[in-house]
Amino acid sequence: MALPKIDLELARQSIVSGLRKYVFEIAGKRGGVVGVSGGVDSAVVAVLASQALGPENVRVIVMPSASTPKSDIEDAFLVAKRAGVPEKNVELIDIEPILGSFDRALGGMTNVERGNLAARVRMAVLHQRAYRYGSLVVGTGDRSEILIGYFTKYGDGGVDVLPIGGLYKTYVRQLALHLGLPERIALKPSSPRLWPGHEAEKELGISYEVIDEVLYWLFDVGLEPGEVSKVAGIERSIVDKIVEMHRKSTHKREPPPIIRPAIRYL
Repeated sequence: MALPKIDLELARQSIVSGLRKYVFEIAGKRGGVVGVSGGVDSAVVAVLASQALGPENVRVIVMPSASTPKSDIEDAFLVAKRAGVPEKNVELIDIEPILGSFDRALGGMTNVERGNLAARVRMAVLHQRAYRYGSLVVGTGDRSEILIGYFTKYGDGGVDVLPIGGLYKTYVRQLALHLGLPERIALKPSSPRLWPGHEAEKELGISYEVIDEVLYWLFDVGLEPGEVSKVAGIERSIVDKIVEMHRKSTHKREPPPIIRPAIRYL
């Protein structure tokens, strides 16, 4: 059984309305800054942010590294254009020189270390630009990534607001098509591009279609793992793996715990 269908237009309208209220009324900011990679999540967020805040109040930052394919950069600029963001509000910042400086200072890094650092460098750049323009950093994480912890703590997880954080990846792809984004972006294999050849589903070992269905039965319906396996017809070992991803990534979704000391006033 696949995920149930949702009213995509209702989802769009509610996200646009909620984002507009949060940025302008609650946070009292002038707009939003979005890091656009050329992938489906950031593409959808860029369009929604433009609709919510007005294209003139959105800044799109494209931040390639050595592992970013040229096609992703081209897609990122196409997304900005489709979102109606003025050219003067679209900026290309190559983070490779920054990563190179860290590499030399730290005596070299593994692919994973460099990839996690790249995510945090990008977030630092976005917050600097947000401060400059009196804006919020509009995040691009979806519900699937959040629930299984597939994001970098204080990297792509270090944002101010998450417009699509309530939508599974499957729904984000459907919303992308609903918004009129090209299929090559809407259906592009997900990848943070943290190292050459990096693809999300290869690293996870499970497709998002399966992950989303398991998460739906677990968190929306409230079934136990054993029940999910039976209802969805998915191997129990896969369900358990997804449950474990969620459990181990709890620290990513919560504020740092404060270890309460034993205090005796004298």
